[in-house]
Amino acid sequence: MPGHTIVTMPGDGIGRIVLNESLRVLDAAGFSAEYVHADIGWEFWKKEGNPLPQRTVDLIRKYKTGLFGAITSKPKEEAANELNPELRDKGYVYSSPIVGLRQLFNLDVSIRPCKTYKGNPLNFIRRGKNGAIEEPEVDVVIFRQNTEGLYSGVEWTNPPDKVYEAFLTHPRFKKNFGQVPREELSISTRIYTYKATRRILEAAFRYARNNGYRSVTLAEKPNVIRETSGMMYRLAREIQAGQYPDIELWNTNIDAQMMWLTKNPEHYGVIVAGNMFGDIVSDGFAGLIGGLGFACSAQFNDEGIGIFEPTHGSAPKYAGYPVSIVNPIAMIESACMMLDFLGEKETATRIRKAIATVIAEGKVRTYDMLKLSGSPAVINRGAASTQQMTDAIIEKL
Repeated sequence: MPGHTIVTMPGDGIGRIVLNESLRVLDAAGFSAEYVHADIGWEFWKKEGNPLPQRTVDLIRKYKTGLFGAITSKPKEEAANELNPELRDKGYVYSSPIVGLRQLFNLDVSIRPCKTYKGNPLNFIRRGKNGAIEEPEVDVVIFRQNTEGLYSGVEWTNPPDKVYEAFLTHPRFKKNFGQVPREELSISTRIYTYKATRRILEAAFRYARNNGYRSVTLAEKPNVIRETSGMMYRLAREIQAGQYPDIELWNTNIDAQMMWLTKNPEHYGVIVAGNMFGDIVSDGFAGLIGGLGFACSAQFNDEGIGIFEPTHGSAPKYAGYPVSIVNPIAMIESACMMLDFLGEKETATRIRKAIATVIAEGKVRTYDMLKLSGSPAVINRGAASTQQMTDAIIEKL
């Protein structure tokens, strides 16, 4: 009998391709599970006006663990134009289903590891002393607050009376924007709460201690964004001093952090940030280990619900190729994070070792690893297909 039930959400574009490859690896590694398909993404927006149907929400609530591929998101007007004709002008407004899942289930803790694979030709290199070429080893884990901040969706264009009047009570808003016609205003809010901020900080410090990292870096902007970033920094200092004096707390402004990540990335361990800055810094570090083809993530709440996904998009152009060329490693790594979450750490370790062996040998490389522009022709130029990369990983198992 299967030991686990996993809700699989292929989504759009290459999400459908790479999710299937991750399931092949899980099966080959002996992971025992029943997979329950769930609908999500652009197809259901177009024909139902809802990219996150209630039936999918019910499945996640029931089984608690989800493996997610990728989704397509488009601007407001373009999304409205792609609705089926009978649904247009009925008040449907597109919103990202993955953001919806995060907020619906309060999946507030997001983890995005960025770790160097030896032998990856896409690893970051720099010039050292006397012109020497250095390849620093990156081993960074980003903790991103996942439900608040700029991604919370509390925003307006031409704000209604009560909102506008409330903003006018702030002297800086009144001084700088009070004379701007209201219909010319667009406002997005950046909301941090004490409880959620404390939870992501504690998760970061706990992970650092449990996994042997000597520092936690807060990548925010408390010198300018004094209330939200300021609260996060105050709480970080309080938590570090009271519970984790053995872990160093480093405070860096997000803009400086993006400069330093290419100067000395090997100095960093655990990084924690709010939603927007966490998104930015995790993509920056992903670039140092090979790009989005290697970038995995986990998000979970305090009630045992977890969803695991690569951080790349749906790349619809690539989804239609007769032979898939995309790199499946980010999706397979996301499945490994799911295994960790489920207590199947031995299986996760075996898969990660197989990936590392394939990369180190260098015999099988997808087009991104060969630094080729993505097109069907890359197969004829020596690039491995998506399936061939998965086959190579399975062989090493």
